[in-house]
Amino acid sequence: MHKLNLLLFTLLALSPVFAQDRAAPDRVEAGVFLDYLGISQTSTNNFGLGARFAYRIHPGVMLEGEFAYDYGLNFDEAYRNVADGDIAAIEHTSIGVTQGLIGPNLQRSGGHLHPYATLKAGFVDFRLSPSLLPYSNVASSIFGLRTSNLSAALYPAAGISATVGPLGLRFEAGDEIYFNSGPHHNLRITFGPILRF
Repeated sequence: MHKLNLLLFTLLALSPVFAQDRAAPDRVEAGVFLDYLGISQTSTNNFGLGARFAYRIHPGVMLEGEFAYDYGLNFDEAYRNVADGDIAAIEHTSIGVTQGLIGPNLQRSGGHLHPYATLKAGFVDFRLSPSLLPYSNVASSIFGLRTSNLSAALYPAAGISATVGPLGLRFEAGDEIYFNSGPHHNLRITFGPILRF
């Protein structure tokens, strides 16, 4: 009887430790990704690279920050005559984008498939090549981006990540809304490997 009591006491004492090890969610997620951003104001499809880092603050919530750099892309920028609104000139312009976002990521912590939803806020910085037009009576059709290239952003999105052990892949799609003379909606898609630990 004494051995049975000792065995039961040992099992009861160690069971929370073993249960915690098996059920403990991953606390940290880090990854890199390919970034696609379709800019509605310029009708350009920008591609780049990014990185993200997340820390679990609750069993179903991770606080996540990310940064992406989309390379410069050329497009034709129209300039309108300020007097009558007619197109006065077209200039070949380059645009690149830098984005920084942070916010909660709602996802279940167990299993190998992790569907999630997120709402992040941050900034979008547009890098435009300088205008070479010498005219003072014309204004760019993307005047808001020329006068204020750093804009506040809101990013609602959803996605799924699949993991095997600590490694996985993640796919996300959402609407990156930047505010520059009103809201501008832009499709954003990211895909890349992650590491959870």
